[in-house]
Amino acid sequence: MDILGWILVIALFAVGLAGAIYPILPGALAIFFAFFVYGWFFTFQHFNVWFWIIQSVIVVVLFVADYVVSAWGTKKFGGSRASVILSTIGVIIGPFVIPAFGLIIGPFLGAFIGELFAGSSVKKSAKVGFGSVVGMFSSIVMKVILQVAMIVIFFIWIFAF
Repeated sequence: MDILGWILVIALFAVGLAGAIYPILPGALAIFFAFFVYGWFFTFQHFNVWFWIIQSVIVVVLFVADYVVSAWGTKKFGGSRASVILSTIGVIIGPFVIPAFGLIIGPFLGAFIGELFAGSSVKKSAKVGFGSVVGMFSSIVMKVILQVAMIVIFFIWIFAF
């Protein structure tokens, strides 16, 4: 039973980290759920109120910052509200429409089309599309760092406390 518990915990950590790249996966929630799986298979004794507060704050920061950082890239390069919305949609559906390159092409095209709808030139729309890709990659880096921090905190908590 211990082996099954660790397999599930590690699998949820892997799904969580993959969710940093593929937005359709539950990301931080999978990592957060891994803590419950550990508790159910082993013990909740290691997890005090501070563990849950710290992890919950990281999850909230992840959700808020994910959108803010992605939108920041689009806005930083002069994007309109339409380009922010369409680049977000592009991040979600891009990997499904174009599996190999959809994660890059999706937000670029979304922001590009959104900016064209807003009345911008092709040159400005391309610049905003590039900004959306910069924002998306910045968001991925931030998510990976925070999700790795969640996992490291988990291991520190179970082995140190």
